[in-house]
Amino acid sequence: MRSNLSFFSDEKFRSIFFQTLVIGIFALGIYLIVQTTGHNLEKRNIATGWRFLSDPAGFDISFSPFIDFKSTDTHLDVYFVGIFNTLLVSFCGCIAATILGFLIGIVRLSSNWLLSRVAYVYVEFTRNVPLLLQIILWYSILIQLPRIKQALELMDMFFISNRGIYSPRPIFENGFSFVFIAFILALISSFILRKWSKKRQDETGKQFPVALTALGLLLIVPLVLFFILGSPLSFDFPALKGFNFKGGMVIRPEFIAMFLALTIYTAAFISETVRSGILSVTKGQREASSSLGLKKSWIMRLVIIPQALRVIVPPLTSQYLNLTKNSSLGIAVGYADLVHGFGGISLNQTGQAIECMVIVMATYLTISLIISAFMNIYNKSIQFKEK
Repeated sequence: MRSNLSFFSDEKFRSIFFQTLVIGIFALGIYLIVQTTGHNLEKRNIATGWRFLSDPAGFDISFSPFIDFKSTDTHLDVYFVGIFNTLLVSFCGCIAATILGFLIGIVRLSSNWLLSRVAYVYVEFTRNVPLLLQIILWYSILIQLPRIKQALELMDMFFISNRGIYSPRPIFENGFSFVFIAFILALISSFILRKWSKKRQDETGKQFPVALTALGLLLIVPLVLFFILGSPLSFDFPALKGFNFKGGMVIRPEFIAMFLALTIYTAAFISETVRSGILSVTKGQREASSSLGLKKSWIMRLVIIPQALRVIVPPLTSQYLNLTKNSSLGIAVGYADLVHGFGGISLNQTGQAIECMVIVMATYLTISLIISAFMNIYNKSIQFKEK
């Protein structure tokens, strides 16, 4: 008896045994759930499978900037439209929320009493009002804009109405791909130049005008090639014909409402993250920088922010994930994201609730993991390394 129990006195064996037992119980639970669900669906004559993805959708999508979607397209096309729309509002929201959040976070620490109080009121009001109510509020404001016939006009190119913002649509002609490739190469060269200049400064103490050089590469090289190729870019301008605008492109009020609400709401949380990151840098760093004669803007940009990023980036990742997942609230205003289009209309038309929800959940999980991976790589790159 004692020899049989001696295995459990081995910590390594005990650890492997219990972990295997937990995994086995979990796998058994998943198996039972799948089997029971399949049996119940079959008993109620509810079809299962993925064949519905190739069936015609039978409905239109009002906002599809990346795919020319038609009602005869399949439910799989609805899925791709939803992904692109979700990524679009999430990406734009993350960029805008980061910029606004950094500005508000710095203003919160301003010595100007009025500015700091205004920033404080903004943060407290925005983050304590539910995001869903803010989305509905912005949408309600946007649909109160003038109708098509009375649309606000800007420079004879932009028209603002309750149906959205109509603007010129760029038409990329033959040769523009070379301009785009030149811009990408200039961008890569700028990153290489930045690494080289940092290494050079560490070794010699001499600074190199990286910002001006990179700006020159990003602007001059593509522009020169653009004119050499004969300006391979034209625009299709919107024009009022009948009861709507023809030509150009339109940014729907659903997208604008989602973008504004997600940006303003998330920026309030990011600003507090930025503020706490700046406060984590000791006062001695500021005093030492001031004694060297550095300007306040230089101290913030070259001394405070680089050190504060170590504290800012981890919670910033959580805010990016929250913003991406909160984009699913667009269903409240009819924004054609993944949940509204594929997880809503397609689900109701096909009746494939389990399959649709599994696909939607797996997609959000994949997007979240990718965001976390990139942010973890960036967080690792900004950590101080001992030489």
